[in-house]
Amino acid sequence: MTNAIVTVQDGTAALPTLLGQGPARIPTGGKIRPGIMVLTKKAAEVPQAKDIYQQGVVDGQSFEQIERALKEALPQLKSPLVPRNVPWFTVRAQDFPNPEVARYILDAYGEDRGQGRRLYRFPVVFPADHWQSVMPHEMAVWSTHEKRFWSQYSADGQVRHCMCHAPVPMDHTGRRSIRIFGGRKTMQREDNGGICDPESCPEYQARQCNLTGRFLFFIPGIRTISALELPTTSFYAMSNAIQRFQAIGHMRGGRISGFLGRSRETFYLTKVLRDVPHIDEDGRALRVPQWIIELEAPVDVTALLRDGEDPETAIMQAAMAEQVLEGAPMNNAQAETVPDAEGEALPPTPDEPPMRPGNPTLEQLLGRAEAMGIAGERLLHYADRRWGRGWKINPHGRARAWEELERHANDPAGYADKIDCALGRQGAPAAQQGRA
Repeated sequence: MTNAIVTVQDGTAALPTLLGQGPARIPTGGKIRPGIMVLTKKAAEVPQAKDIYQQGVVDGQSFEQIERALKEALPQLKSPLVPRNVPWFTVRAQDFPNPEVARYILDAYGEDRGQGRRLYRFPVVFPADHWQSVMPHEMAVWSTHEKRFWSQYSADGQVRHCMCHAPVPMDHTGRRSIRIFGGRKTMQREDNGGICDPESCPEYQARQCNLTGRFLFFIPGIRTISALELPTTSFYAMSNAIQRFQAIGHMRGGRISGFLGRSRETFYLTKVLRDVPHIDEDGRALRVPQWIIELEAPVDVTALLRDGEDPETAIMQAAMAEQVLEGAPMNNAQAETVPDAEGEALPPTPDEPPMRPGNPTLEQLLGRAEAMGIAGERLLHYADRRWGRGWKINPHGRARAWEELERHANDPAGYADKIDCALGRQGAPAAQQGRA
């Protein structure tokens, strides 16, 4: 896939605009690296290369900047840097629009384990509830300046296509390119039938095409309006993270965004040393020790299950995630209003936005659903799963359910399908099953 489709809990449907037709993206504003880059054996034998590399490290330059400086000064070195697996994450000033952010992260979460202050483990909060949105990934082939080929699933998720950029169209004279609105167009690659099949792909077999992904997150206490990212090419790191996302989401009614519990627990990103299976060129299975990125969730599982019944927590976290994605700053009331130690929500401050209008009763909600052809019991099951079983006794929860009905008033059949997909077709009224 190329762009992450962002969906937060009960995300408001966006109106179509000239520049807003495509899928939403989580904007990023800084990068934490999974490891370091070092000089190749050949480059390390060149004194000038060693000087350029060491000076770049001292100056806090990104490894891309260091490699560019090496190639400019020593063009005979085609690939002067190679990655090295280390037990820490790399945080460098030039990887952030505001270089001070790197220092803030290391000051807050760095540790000195005998090799200077490094980032070994840090808390993260994810801004969306779909793991595909906060961990976008793809198979991709890169040239020097752009991405040449990449994988993308079909709309039904059944076929993985191999995509590329479409040729730039020319005018009727054939001598001048046509200005393209909205960026370059894409198409399925023609020479392989548009199918992504790594085992028969010459680029993949030549190690030119690789799995690439990244985690998108915020770090508590680090003030950035855009998310931070951590790139990875590890199949094992991403596969293990998916299992964590799914496990936590199952216990939180599908939510992985925001803080994980009433005590503001979070996910953590760290590294662990594991023996990773590896097939050598002779087809032999080997195990190689590697420092692998690991997503941790050190939380009380029973507390998560209890929090699933607390609609106020769910609604607050969803509203915070919506504002983060829209780039709007949170006011003090939203940032600081959290349930107290006894589990009751603290009183709202004067700065808190007013409650959503309507304040409908449960009877009004069920009546509106019936008028749209949706069984009231079906709506209750859907809402329990979406917002937690306490939504119906909370005015904010009822207002949120009412707003969702309002948004789908002109498409009741589509809303019924949405409910069916969330709950599964089993148990849907016969009329709704007939539409499947």
